[in-house]
Amino acid sequence: MNATSETVREAQPAIGFFARYLSVWVLLCIVAGIALGHVLPHAFASLAAMEVHQINLPVAGLVWLMIVPMLLRIDFAELSRVRKQVRGIGVTLFVNWAVKPFSMALLGWLFVRHVFAAWLPAGEHDAYIAGLVLLAAAPCTAMVFVWSRLCGGEPHFTLAQVALNDAIMVVAFAPIVAVLLGVAAIHVPWATLLLSVGLYIVAPVAIAQIWRRARLARGGEAALARTLKRIDPWSTAALLATLVLLFGFQGEAILRQPLVIVLLAVPIIIQVYFNAGLAYVLSRRLGVPHCVAGPSALIGASNFFELAVATAISLFGLRSGAALATVVGVLVEVPVMLSVVRVVNRTAHWFEAGVSDA
Repeated sequence: MNATSETVREAQPAIGFFARYLSVWVLLCIVAGIALGHVLPHAFASLAAMEVHQINLPVAGLVWLMIVPMLLRIDFAELSRVRKQVRGIGVTLFVNWAVKPFSMALLGWLFVRHVFAAWLPAGEHDAYIAGLVLLAAAPCTAMVFVWSRLCGGEPHFTLAQVALNDAIMVVAFAPIVAVLLGVAAIHVPWATLLLSVGLYIVAPVAIAQIWRRARLARGGEAALARTLKRIDPWSTAALLATLVLLFGFQGEAILRQPLVIVLLAVPIIIQVYFNAGLAYVLSRRLGVPHCVAGPSALIGASNFFELAVATAISLFGLRSGAALATVVGVLVEVPVMLSVVRVVNRTAHWFEAGVSDA
């Protein structure tokens, strides 16, 4: 490995204490949110009422604090490296944009409308499916760097695929969501959807890139690293605060039917393993190196849940089943993705044997 690759690898974050136990923090936020919502109902009602064109202002501010630090890590100049791993990028794009959203829509329809229909509130079926679709329609931006590092992923490829997916997401997220929700016979308020895309994708990407270039121009990589270290706690605190708000708004519904959380987790978990496995097997069949196949499988499985949560709130409301479904994605993300990492690492010899025989 050359010095440049080693530098890029070191710049990627190792999995930290917070990320490793994210599911624990989410569970604590569920408890805290439900308790606070019960004790301070008027305060949460006031926060819920702070909206402009169906955009909840407190949640919007918190989402920005989550997203901008993540996007600040993305270097769109890495798109020039895409041509060096055409097959790996091809697998990533196919799974992320041609399979993942549609497979989740199918799983949502199957489980919500049929398999689990009797145990889920009938009036929330459409909203649950919408939340699942929103969760799958945007590939992961930040945590994929952690997963890639844990499986020995090629750092330049990881950066390139994240940058390419973010660029595609700017133009493809809204149309894909609208098509899938339209097929599911769910009304899509186009004005709100486009506003959400502008607010939660286009604007944060633009601001993060301007900020990134300014830091690099003034102090180079060292200055950018210092900035990232300083603002990372904002992202963590914002995520936890958002979850407390969400569960504060939905606490009563959860207490009435806690089984909903478990049932909604089922199609999410199946979708993660299906897409990760598909990307991994396709990479092996196409002769893609293991250090590229790993990140490709992982980004195909994980979700940009911050964007999904924010868009679900904008389109359907803070207390909606759609918002709840996206939060379930946060709950299962870390343990499921760590299991995918373990599978990728343990099958390295099998994978490389298949590539050498191809």
